[in-house]
Amino acid sequence: MTTTESRPAGQPAHVQIVEGFGTVRIDPVDADGDAALIHGWVNEDRARFWGMGGTTVDQVRDIYAHLDSLTTHHGFLVRRDGEPVALFQTYEPEADRVSECYEVQPGDIGVHILIAPATTPEPGFSAKLFVALNDFAMTGRTRAVAEPDADNEKAIARLVRAGFELGPEVVLPEVDLPEVFIPEKKARLAFLTR
Repeated sequence: MTTTESRPAGQPAHVQIVEGFGTVRIDPVDADGDAALIHGWVNEDRARFWGMGGTTVDQVRDIYAHLDSLTTHHGFLVRRDGEPVALFQTYEPEADRVSECYEVQPGDIGVHILIAPATTPEPGFSAKLFVALNDFAMTGRTRAVAEPDADNEKAIARLVRAGFELGPEVVLPEVDLPEVFIPEKKARLAFLTR
């Protein structure tokens, strides 16, 4: 379940012990408290596909405060043994631009993942992290959809290793609202079916 409405403030959305990896805790993003950390991650060149390069800490705070105000889109900070390791977002595909690019089915959930920069590479890290992320996202769901940038070969390969099946390349339309602007994006759909 990805909703934050039924959980008391400060309670994690999900906690899971992944054998040989550690304890994964997934908390809703705290726009004020997490903005500086997220800002550092999204402004690295390796995160260029995340689409937030060049943002300020205040802009990151505003983006995640806006995300927190929605009932269809959610941002989460993921920790392993207390250490922040990823930014995870879930969304209702029918309330997102991706719905213009594939036939949304009941039980679908959309996901985005940004893994934090690592000081020392750890073989198998993302695969073990995906165990907890997939279990969390797929609770009460039948299928997850991801839409990484079509040129982001690392993310696409990571999704395939996590069990996603590749779908077609699509063009996600531009979103231009007073609260948010998201440019058009060439993406590769990927699906994980339970």
